[in-house]
Amino acid sequence: MIVIITRPDFFGNETAVINRMFESGLQRLHIRKPGSEPEEIKRLLSEIPEEYYPRITLHDHHALAMEYNLGGIHLNSRNPIPLPGWQGSVSRSCHTFEELQETDIETDYQFLSPIFDSISKRGYKSGFSATRIEEARKSGIITPRVYALGGITLQRLPIVKELGFGGAAILGEAWNIPSAPDSISEYIGSLLSTHV
Repeated sequence: MIVIITRPDFFGNETAVINRMFESGLQRLHIRKPGSEPEEIKRLLSEIPEEYYPRITLHDHHALAMEYNLGGIHLNSRNPIPLPGWQGSVSRSCHTFEELQETDIETDYQFLSPIFDSISKRGYKSGFSATRIEEARKSGIITPRVYALGGITLQRLPIVKELGFGGAAILGEAWNIPSAPDSISEYIGSLLSTHV
């Protein structure tokens, strides 16, 4: 599966771009806006058609995921445990193989990062060699429930698949494409045709 993560900031025509991504077949959007207020996330959600809510995961303000009947919540250092009573998808950020193996919280999928040098965070270098990833795959640490994050581009998706990841999360590249509707549709179509 391909996941797109929002930019951390809010920007003009963001929901128009998000809606076009969904219209073009985007499977999962992670709304990651650290430092945001709940009202800002509510405003963003109010401009997205409800039919896409099951494909949205929140990184913060998890109570809104329940209020809006969204598809998932994402665990991180700011929100390390799921809300009581949460029934939807749960994902989590991991930065080491050891974190991937922690089993105290059941997740549907986990991000491992940074796999490649980051596009969105300058100086954020790859944390894993291809050899270490291959060893982790052979020992059952990298499974289809682990998604690659960090420096993911359309051109790198075949490598991500080769390394044994079940999916990829894209941040930097997705928001660098032109926001013209045809450009967005073409980009999402290219992502989906790669079959990670």
